[in-house]
Amino acid sequence: MSPKLRVPPVTLRLGVHRPVRRLVQLYVGLILFGASMAVMLRAGLGLNSWDVLHQGISERSGLRFGLVVIVVSAVVLLLWIPLRQRPGLGTVSNVIVVGLSVDATLAVLPPTSSMPVRIGELVAGVVANGVATGLYVGANFGPGPRDGLMTGLAARGHSVRVVRTGIEVAVLAVGWAIGGTVGVGTVLYAVSIGPLAHYFIPLFAVPATPEPSCDDDTTRESPDDTALRTRRLDVGCC
Repeated sequence: MSPKLRVPPVTLRLGVHRPVRRLVQLYVGLILFGASMAVMLRAGLGLNSWDVLHQGISERSGLRFGLVVIVVSAVVLLLWIPLRQRPGLGTVSNVIVVGLSVDATLAVLPPTSSMPVRIGELVAGVVANGVATGLYVGANFGPGPRDGLMTGLAARGHSVRVVRTGIEVAVLAVGWAIGGTVGVGTVLYAVSIGPLAHYFIPLFAVPATPEPSCDDDTTRESPDDTALRTRRLDVGCC
């Protein structure tokens, strides 16, 4: 009697699976994120909380907007130390790439006084920001500095909702006080980014392990291997 054919378990982790796709997705997402910030800035109809702060600091200091984004991100990253948060490749890349992308986009995107164009820029910027969030978060290379600050504080026993709201309100208040633009775009971003992220993050999330294939030898199971057979049915194998 021949021994039963045992199927080796899939051991690929998210950090190993599809590294090229994840890297491309990470940097496309970060570049798009910075570009979307620049488009919203050109619209001049209001920014998200952190960009209100960035703009206020830029106006007061005379520094380029993108450079301010990098500096603020680095300062926020330092706050991770007492919170014992660990940065990943995506975290460090977020600090640098987003700021450079903002300045590069602002250099080629001229301001306009046409209200229809500005409204179009605002809407496009908000949607693109949601897509970008899905791309770089879905690549799973580590949270951005601001997201890590939120999760680090929440991990100390505080509600995520309370922590996130408190951070956003505080940053918005400081940014507005030093000259950042608050307007309809601020409200639009606040009510839209959650649903957009909720849709795009799962859409672009890289699966932890490769899906079984009907033609893949690793999906052949013994007649009594119920668990694997169920998994094959779940992915539509015949």
